[in-house]
Amino acid sequence: MKLWMKRISVFMITLMTLGMYTPPIDLNANTDNKEVITTKAHASEIPAPVLDGEQTNVTEPALENEDSNTEDDIYSEIIEQAQAHTISKLGPRITDKIAPDFTAVILPNIETVLHMLLTEAGEEGINYYGISEFPAKGYGERIFNVHDYRSGTDVARFDVRRENRPGEGYWFQFHYHLRHDGYEEHYPIGEVFWAKDTPPKWMA
Repeated sequence: MKLWMKRISVFMITLMTLGMYTPPIDLNANTDNKEVITTKAHASEIPAPVLDGEQTNVTEPALENEDSNTEDDIYSEIIEQAQAHTISKLGPRITDKIAPDFTAVILPNIETVLHMLLTEAGEEGINYYGISEFPAKGYGERIFNVHDYRSGTDVARFDVRRENRPGEGYWFQFHYHLRHDGYEEHYPIGEVFWAKDTPPKWMA
């Protein structure tokens, strides 16, 4: 059973990090001078093509795409860190048993909430957002916090609580708290049934 869980964990981590890093490729190499010209650093040094004695204008691509890629990268990084913290919080023994419901319901709902928070932050604010706090071990509820490093406060706190419902058994209730109400209100993310027996400690 543990080998199966390890394989799932390796697959999930591989899937989450797929395409995160691509090495730079320098295609504009001048072999005579043993010199490599990269398109960003030396774009102004590349001579413009000349046609029939007239020189054409060469313009660099707009930088708007770079800004949106940076914003998308920040968003993707926050989502991946949140998923990794959540999987780490549950631990292999719990994740192994609840994997289908967890991946079908809880992870997409966490991603939806994070998307809402990052959209509210706007283009300026998203640069200061990050995932802080490692998951609480034992019986603690904390999974992770979305932290605003500019103001030094948590924007949202994501937790999971065990509930022993009479006649039903144990449920894992995922929820989050927001800064604007002092982290008092529980906003539901989803619930996953464990069993009638007591679940192991978090991260076990």
